[in-house]
This record gives sequence, C-alpha cells and structure tokens, in this order.
Amino acid sequence: MLEELHVFGVYLPSALVWAVVAGVLAHLLRGWWQRVPGSGVFGHAGVWELALFALLWWLLTIGADRFFHYG
Repeated sequence: MLEELHVFGVYLPSALVWAVVAGVLAHLLRGWWQRVPGSGVFGHAGVWELALFALLWWLLTIGADRFFHYG
C-alpha cells in the first residue's frame, strides 16, 4: 500500500490526498446531481453528498492500491 505521496516537495499521507481529490470530484458531481429530475425524492441532499464522497474516496483508494502498488 502506498503510504505517502510526494506533492510539490512535501510528503503527504495518501489518504489525505485521495480525500481531497474525492471531495473535489464530489463537489463537481453535486451540480449534476441537483439537476437530475426527481433527485430530491431519494432523501436529503446532504446524505447523498456524503455517500458520494465516501464512495469516491473508497474507489480512489482501491484504484491507487491496484495501479500504484509498490513492493
């Protein structure tokens, strides 16, 4: 598992980097989700945004483990 990433001369925990990327992606997808007709029927928007963030963070972590595996 990739523990740290070298970003602009600073070593950062990989979980932090993937969380930031997932947050940006979730924010970008939020606008699309709000324009989907009937999206309010499924529940509170905040719950769906949190679930989307968690899903994206998990997918990024799994993808990084598969493609950037060192060892």
